[in-house]
Amino acid sequence: MPARRASQERILYLLKTRGPLTTRALAAELAITATGMRQHLARLAAAGLVAHRDLRSGVGRPARHWSLTASGEERFPDGHGELTLFLLKGVRQVFGAKGLGKLVAARGREQAALYRERTDGRRSIERRLAALAEQRSAEGYMATWEKAGDGVWLLIESHCPIAAAARACGSLCQAELEAFRAALGEEVEVERSEHLLGGDRRCAYRIARRAPVTERRNRA
Repeated sequence: MPARRASQERILYLLKTRGPLTTRALAAELAITATGMRQHLARLAAAGLVAHRDLRSGVGRPARHWSLTASGEERFPDGHGELTLFLLKGVRQVFGAKGLGKLVAARGREQAALYRERTDGRRSIERRLAALAEQRSAEGYMATWEKAGDGVWLLIESHCPIAAAARACGSLCQAELEAFRAALGEEVEVERSEHLLGGDRRCAYRIARRAPVTERRNRA
């Protein structure tokens, strides 16, 4: 029973961090047979944690793609969402929108200082990005990074532990973006390319090396 539970938790984690996957892909990741994987998925589906869609790609039978349901998403921590929402509502009621803005700004400054501390002394962009991803993962964001081209990287966050608070106060997301920019330095541009609150399955940030100042001036 413990081994079965561990395998099922691993399946949920893979679907959370990788998005929809086929039975065959999941079986390969866990190094088990397709039959064994189908048994795990049947149990998870019966529990309401996963669901599937059959998608056709070219000729042949459609492939079954599995993804998390809303109940499956709830298996991952939400950062005490109800308490956070209560506090945000209280701050807005007592201090108004301006007071809430000051609170968010103060949190952003603390985040920026922490991330700069984690990335300080790391000369390369990739080392700073790795340190930032490590810190964000420690905070529950399931963060990874990858190279996306020449002078371009992605910071990917598969989970948002403050999603409930971010839905109630969108400026939290903007403050985090500014903290990333401060940590990664002026030699790169950082833009959000995917947003969980916008309907994407994750948040992703595109980090691109800036052109040298002389080159930017010539373009202008």
